[in-house]
Amino acid sequence: MENTNYERVYNMSFAGVYPHYITKAEKKGRTKEEVDEIIFWLTGYTEKELQEIIKNKTNFRDFFEQAPQINPNVSLIKGVICGYRVEDIEDDLMRKIRYLDKLIDELAKGKAMDKILRK
Repeated sequence: MENTNYERVYNMSFAGVYPHYITKAEKKGRTKEEVDEIIFWLTGYTEKELQEIIKNKTNFRDFFEQAPQINPNVSLIKGVICGYRVEDIEDDLMRKIRYLDKLIDELAKGKAMDKILRK
């Protein structure tokens, strides 16, 4: 992905993308609760904080910059998402966004939650 497209992604509202994560999971028999669990694991947000983010239409930049704690096990997330190896994405913020995409993708592909959450 070209750096010029990064700003467009960073400024996208998390609330605008969140329903797509849920739809993608539910189409494959997974649940909103599992999507939320992934978000909580990755970012350290609580249910209440996530609802505020959605209500306030927080953009992806602020979503990740204000996250209580990015899970220390994110370095275990490997593989290709949107044509890019997540572990090779140099831009820190874009890598975090793609980590979330990759985890939701794994959920939709039927991977067990303990594997998704790198337990």
